[in-house]
Amino acid sequence: MEKQITFSTAVKEEIVNGVELSKERLLALLSAYIRINGVISFVNKEVAVILKSENAKIIKFIYKSLKEHFPSTPMVLDYKKKSNNKKKTTYLLKIENAEELLDELSVSYLEGKISKEIVYDDETISGYLAGAFLASGSINSPETSNYHLEISIVNENYAKWLSKLFMKYKKIEMEPKITSRRDRYIIYFKKSDQISNFLIVIGATNCCMEFENQRAYRDFSNNANRLTNLDTANLNKTMEISLRQIEEIKYIDDVLGIHNFHNPKKEMLCYLRLDNESASMSELANMLSKEFGYTITKSNVNHLFRDLHELYLKLKGIKV
Repeated sequence: MEKQITFSTAVKEEIVNGVELSKERLLALLSAYIRINGVISFVNKEVAVILKSENAKIIKFIYKSLKEHFPSTPMVLDYKKKSNNKKKTTYLLKIENAEELLDELSVSYLEGKISKEIVYDDETISGYLAGAFLASGSINSPETSNYHLEISIVNENYAKWLSKLFMKYKKIEMEPKITSRRDRYIIYFKKSDQISNFLIVIGATNCCMEFENQRAYRDFSNNANRLTNLDTANLNKTMEISLRQIEEIKYIDDVLGIHNFHNPKKEMLCYLRLDNESASMSELANMLSKEFGYTITKSNVNHLFRDLHELYLKLKGIKV
């Protein structure tokens, strides 16, 4: 029986399993995650940062992303089980000799402000907010009418800067509130439309759809602006995937020549993608089916693109 996950976990896993992010957006995400989640330690007078998560997918995503952009920085992955609950596992990522990495990501544990070197437009704001939610965010299940999304922060000044960052996003309106709870500062939304907007901004569009569908059973409203934002986000998502695929196909063609593929479906898919930039996976599957005279599924097309992506990474010398 498949384990039921919380809606918070579903949102976070959509972020890390979603569309491949631009370098600028990814670095902003890593900066926020390390700033909020990281704990500084000193080993032989060298700065080290320790990251913790109970979600293996998140910590693996952070590890692979850091390795891709900071390959020379030594890192160690580990885990430990809670003594009172053997099913609970905490995953640890220790970043050694971390000073250069922290500098590149504009992470400062002394200053409360967020550097304009890492966050400077809507794209990087989206990445930074996604990283903040991955680090310490939570959201109530959409099945409850008690709408609540929050990000928990230790430093008051940093919490204020992060709160202002939401309102600097130009395309979609977000105005969070901030309060204190014991020794932490909470940035939160309680309005459903604000929560939907935030989910769109951080790239969790599927979870946003689920949130909106559940909400419709209790509180139906035809908010055309929000639906337009969601449609735009999904269109942008499709275009981001398409542009990445085209870039990879062109690189493979330059190095190997796609006409040399032994798989005729893969070769034809490359030509179809190059000629149809805005086509969805389903549309490409239909085009491919017409070319070969039998049904080729969307799943098959996705599998072929995964093979192409892995070949691209191999040719680039990027370890998966």
